[in-house]
Amino acid sequence: MPAALAEIIDDFQAIEESERLQLLLEFSRSLPALPERFAQHPELLEQVVECQSPLFLTLQIEDGAVQLYFSAPPEAPTTRGFASVLHEGLNGCSPAEILAVPDDMPEQLGLTRALTPLRLRGMSAMLGRIKRQIRAQIAD
Repeated sequence: MPAALAEIIDDFQAIEESERLQLLLEFSRSLPALPERFAQHPELLEQVVECQSPLFLTLQIEDGAVQLYFSAPPEAPTTRGFASVLHEGLNGCSPAEILAVPDDMPEQLGLTRALTPLRLRGMSAMLGRIKRQIRAQIAD
């Protein structure tokens, strides 16, 4: 597990269950805006249809490091929060590091009682899409 992501998971697990959703909402405020090259060309992003809110993502592998890009509306703080967790925890990591992240990583945040199973499925789908895009780019 990448060190930054492990630290985020530790932060979630270190606080009371009732405070974890608040921490996720804090992450939602720090999701970086899309660079102009993607903001002007939304067709370059993939929609994660499992998310209840419109969430789009893409990535680029540059010099052996994965650069992640997300688009989620401000009125979807849970979705934005998880996208921000993934961005902060995985951006700049190697493809191998990200591919090694356990698929159940969203559950490790300890939000299973605070969020519906449908929302958790969306979180898992984001991670799955990232891994799939990495595999596709490596194969090319």
